[in-house]
Amino acid sequence: MRSVVLKARGLKKYYYSGENVTKALDGIDLDVCYGEFAAIVGTSGSGKSTLLHMLGGLDSPTEGTVRVGEKELNGMNDEELAVFRRRSIGFVFQQYNLVQTLNVRENIILPVLLDGGTIDEDYCREIVTLLKIDEKLEQFPGQLSGGQQQRVAIARALAGKPSIVLADEPTGNLDSKTSQDVMAFLKAGNQRFQQTMVMITHNPEIAQMADRIIRIEDGRIKTGAAGREEAGTISGKEAQAHVSGEK
Repeated sequence: MRSVVLKARGLKKYYYSGENVTKALDGIDLDVCYGEFAAIVGTSGSGKSTLLHMLGGLDSPTEGTVRVGEKELNGMNDEELAVFRRRSIGFVFQQYNLVQTLNVRENIILPVLLDGGTIDEDYCREIVTLLKIDEKLEQFPGQLSGGQQQRVAIARALAGKPSIVLADEPTGNLDSKTSQDVMAFLKAGNQRFQQTMVMITHNPEIAQMADRIIRIEDGRIKTGAAGREEAGTISGKEAQAHVSGEK
């Protein structure tokens, strides 16, 4: 049995406006195991983005706890959280969030350098080869397509070998074909490096490529969805074949 790397218990996020209360999260219990690829799905306003922000330490809950590895996020101050996120969590955002004045290679290794770490050149070389951006390392984000920029963002998230990668609508700005390509790269990275990933998406076809689908409604995990593995449409071997161009 795989060990749990991410654990949320009793997670609530309430917003108060006078006598009105908006319950963005209303009691979330969630375990994610090492090496798992989980997709969180729900309609707009269901709480999925809020949940991802809580899991990544980008926001603090009204109640409840989040633990990543052996670290509990709730007891950390802002500076400690910033360091922890840099070392332990890789983020992939819908808007890519690349530094336009840095080339591809510099964008990928930036988080590791900011933390004073040492670049694992062999590992980074394997990542950029897997993502098919090894010939783009000297180019700048403005010279790349949207799909290529998202691959750079994925490489940046993986480069520091984080405990977990959190992807926020990673295909939201991409067309259907490019979205499938990016998801295949994420899946292949998950399989190749045993990288734990949690992704939010509103697209059911994209979600089916994960190992497990977690449905959230009105700030709560839908009964029966948590902990259930659902068959994905692309397996690890199929994803590897997809990114390598094999049939």
